[in-house]
Amino acid sequence: MVSPLLAKSAPTGREIVDVTPERAGWTHVGFRAIRLQPGESETVDTGERELCLVVLTGMVDVTIAGETYANLGGRATVFEDKSPAAVFVPVGRTVTISTVPGAAIEAEIALCTAPGGENASAREVRVIDPASMRRSVRGKGTNTRYVCDILPHDDPTAAHLLVVEVVTPASNSSSYPPHKHDVDQLPEETILEETYYHRLNPPQGFAFQRVYTDDRSIDEACAVEDHDVVMVPRGYHPVTAPHGYDLYYLNVMAGPKRFWVFKNDPVHEWMLAAQ
Repeated sequence: MVSPLLAKSAPTGREIVDVTPERAGWTHVGFRAIRLQPGESETVDTGERELCLVVLTGMVDVTIAGETYANLGGRATVFEDKSPAAVFVPVGRTVTISTVPGAAIEAEIALCTAPGGENASAREVRVIDPASMRRSVRGKGTNTRYVCDILPHDDPTAAHLLVVEVVTPASNSSSYPPHKHDVDQLPEETILEETYYHRLNPPQGFAFQRVYTDDRSIDEACAVEDHDVVMVPRGYHPVTAPHGYDLYYLNVMAGPKRFWVFKNDPVHEWMLAAQ
């Protein structure tokens, strides 16, 4: 039986996966991924939600209010050692995404949304330069992973959205030691809903993600395949990539406060001192 926290993807067609707040049973995070074949386009209205559009692969033109931002993206795969193109779009905008003329490969686009928040109408469209994205290495040994901050909490562009991508090499763990962010208790912890959009290399692979709470009111183990989404409403949420398969995931987080402060599971925190 498929976990209620796992959104399975469609192997073909434009719509890869769509996780609305209503589907997830929460308030803030929305996530959708689409494929655009050469010559195709998609139009999206942001309504009362802010949007971070991430060009995962391929190259697109993005048109907003008559202005076109051309030739965004260019990665052949999310596993390239290269930051993605991204565009922040505030509330009340119509966005048209089109593959560039002469495109030879499909484009894969992530549409990450959250409520517009305070001063929503005053926020502006921003093309996020890949060169400005902070890249880092976290962990050691088999806990090593490679992080690209697309829209981090110290970037004031958005009201609620946080977006980050992570590559975890085969046989490594990620979001580990297990951590959570589901209590409004600064400076120790903040409340953030979260989605994980998973990609595998080679694509026939799989990975594992567990979501669990201290009282085990949630305790789900998900076997994720290429393009699947795991929803994390609360609790700890570690990920493991098995031998032979590199794992990529795009995280979308949002909550009442746009601030990422997490708490490690205390029974596993010993390993940080052992590194």
